[in-house]
Amino acid sequence: MMTPVRRFSTYAFLVLAGLLGGGTLFLFMVFLYAGPFKGTGLGLGENASLWLNASLCLAFYVQHSVMIRRSFRSRLAKILPGEFDAAFFAVASGLALIVLFAFWQESANTVAKATGSLRWLLRGVYFLSLGGFFWGMRALGVFDPFGVRPILDHLRDRKPSAVPFTVRGPYHWVRHPLYLFMLLMIWAYPDLTTDRLLFNILWTVWIVGGTVLEERDLTASLGNAYREYQSRVPMLIPYRIPSFRNAE
Repeated sequence: MMTPVRRFSTYAFLVLAGLLGGGTLFLFMVFLYAGPFKGTGLGLGENASLWLNASLCLAFYVQHSVMIRRSFRSRLAKILPGEFDAAFFAVASGLALIVLFAFWQESANTVAKATGSLRWLLRGVYFLSLGGFFWGMRALGVFDPFGVRPILDHLRDRKPSAVPFTVRGPYHWVRHPLYLFMLLMIWAYPDLTTDRLLFNILWTVWIVGGTVLEERDLTASLGNAYREYQSRVPMLIPYRIPSFRNAE
């Protein structure tokens, strides 16, 4: 039976994962829409600032990509109970994003700037993509990005139920709509400074590469059901348009 101290610490970790994971997701959406926060200006030159920004992105990619792999999670299971796996990932990802927000160096050089109707169009694309992102989250049914559910199941002595592989909403259009909408939000920013161009390119490469790796994991875990899904639904670009009746 769980002691009061351990129960309290478990609830505290659960709250930390929810607040840190949810809070940094919100801040990331603000970052995409409004640009960098006024964080730590280090007085670096243009090249040094871009190298620092690239290093901040790389640090997040390494943390995110390494921790999500099965090999890392199997090693982590020897130290941390399995129900904390996803929450620990959310906390680490949140901390990595906070570091990125705090130390991102804004460039004074503007590569391109959208004005007039084009600017409004890009703003519209952002909000439509934001709505699509949450549509994709809702379509998953059981979507727990911050690892809350396994901890709650553990606290309530409830055996976690298996989540069936189902296809709903935008998943009829592409296999990874959350990544698609994220890419659209990234590129919908109307003021393309040098640092923002670097951010857009690096995050695009990382998202596409991460999608390919995730496809391998999904094929390994879901087998023929996912291979059949791959054969009829595109990965990221919706070049096959299904019936609107399916996109519920």
